[in-house]
Amino acid sequence: MKTTQVLIAGGGPVGLMLAKVLTQFGVKVMVAERNTTTTRYPKMDITNGRSMELFRRFGLADDLRKVAVPEHHPFDVSWITSLAGHELHRFRYPSPEQSRRSIRETNDGTQSREPGMRVSQVEIEPVLKAAAEASPGASVRFGWTFDDFEQDEAGVTVTLRNTEDDGTETVRCDYLVGCDGGGSRVRKLLDIALDGVPRVGLFQMVHFRSGAREILQRWGIAWHYQSPFGTLIAQNDKDIWTVHARQDPAVATDEIDPSAVLKKFAGAAFDHQVLDTNSWTPHLLLAQSYGRGRVFLAGDAVHQYIPTGGYGMNTGIGDAVDLGWKLAATLRGIGGPELLASYERERRPVGLRNREASAGHTKVRLRIAQSYRSDLDSAQPISDERRAEISAGIMELGNAENESYGVEFGYVYHQSPIVAIEQDIEPPLDTLHYIPTTMPGARLPSAFLKDGSALFDRLGPWFTLVNFGKSDPGPFVAAAGKARIPLQVLNLEESSLERVYGRDVLLVRPDQHIAWRGPENSASDAGRILAHALGWGPLQ
Repeated sequence: MKTTQVLIAGGGPVGLMLAKVLTQFGVKVMVAERNTTTTRYPKMDITNGRSMELFRRFGLADDLRKVAVPEHHPFDVSWITSLAGHELHRFRYPSPEQSRRSIRETNDGTQSREPGMRVSQVEIEPVLKAAAEASPGASVRFGWTFDDFEQDEAGVTVTLRNTEDDGTETVRCDYLVGCDGGGSRVRKLLDIALDGVPRVGLFQMVHFRSGAREILQRWGIAWHYQSPFGTLIAQNDKDIWTVHARQDPAVATDEIDPSAVLKKFAGAAFDHQVLDTNSWTPHLLLAQSYGRGRVFLAGDAVHQYIPTGGYGMNTGIGDAVDLGWKLAATLRGIGGPELLASYERERRPVGLRNREASAGHTKVRLRIAQSYRSDLDSAQPISDERRAEISAGIMELGNAENESYGVEFGYVYHQSPIVAIEQDIEPPLDTLHYIPTTMPGARLPSAFLKDGSALFDRLGPWFTLVNFGKSDPGPFVAAAGKARIPLQVLNLEESSLERVYGRDVLLVRPDQHIAWRGPENSASDAGRILAHALGWGPLQ
């Protein structure tokens, strides 16, 4: 029987990221993925700034950017009548290069450490797989399907099945994590139900190759071209594209001509090669629980969203980092009984918030589409005056799905059992704007220091005591040493950033969230503060 510390069922972005997180903390992992290769089909196409911060935290950002859309290309989203018709309104967004300059120039805690990235999951997965395979202590096994498990007080016994010869293998592990997608077998075996609304639409996906940029980029580079008929996604801004078109449920999928779908969206025929086509149905679902006992769930296994907002994989990356450091701390012997229990308490509210945000963004898209669908169905051409009216309506409805920085960066683990909750202080609730705060449970605001380095890049691998005042870190150092808790101290004199961080002492977790804050010389109970942050009981 093979053994490992953590077995991850599912080798998509979330499972592979979890493997990278765990191995970086010295944990032995096995990844079992039923497919023999990484995905060949387009799924997500945006990695938001928060995910890029986490990828940077674990040494992956640079390699991922190498396979992304060129850094100088924008994130523009344009509404059109058709590619052969008229552009109605363009929401303009800066390129990563432009965003990077803005981040440095602004430097007031409101910006991310890393700009977002346009990249297909087809490109992301091989990079993450290679990183996991190169990690000491990792066994990445594609072509092996998770089949069953039995758990007891000491661990989990998992049965895997080989995809090619149907042979089985038994693996003993300390913990099992199901990152096995929306149809998660791990979740079904745990008998965990999903809340929400399934099957909220029907779409036909056509993934194709074409060099016809004279029509596909008629008004210049854009990430998305959108109309009431669907969305065109520029996967690499060169020759790989995807159209997601609304499908009539009365028409059987096998009766749909993908080339006809492309012609209808474009408003004209153009040379192309269909790479793949299928129908698909989005959902708005959230698992009632994120695990039981020694078995946990992450990614699409616990939350499924409409792609509006791009919250699917990005929420899953946050799941992987949160669960990863907690599993590592528990296996290291420094995590208490509340630590793993805090995973669901922290991440499920984020999953719910993002599900509601996705639903809200979809309603806006539908309102825009409905505002001029009848104009497209009419045999009459759309007048200049009518196009101007439609454009004004689109501008008024806005494009919050690509501007909700409060959703991406502003989530706070306010009711977590391992966060030093401050009474009578509520977290910012603005989903559109990110409001930096150092309240416990929040993501540490990002800024550059006077020596030019980024605060995020100065954080230690485990816990970091960031001292913006003149407090003596000695009590924390002594308490951490006694409890064998890895702690790095960062003493800073940054008067220009006092408006962002104050003169507080901040205890920052491995996931860049704040576990505790206190004014100068407030560390008299350092041992209890550290113990609480690691799940060893209440702070008071």
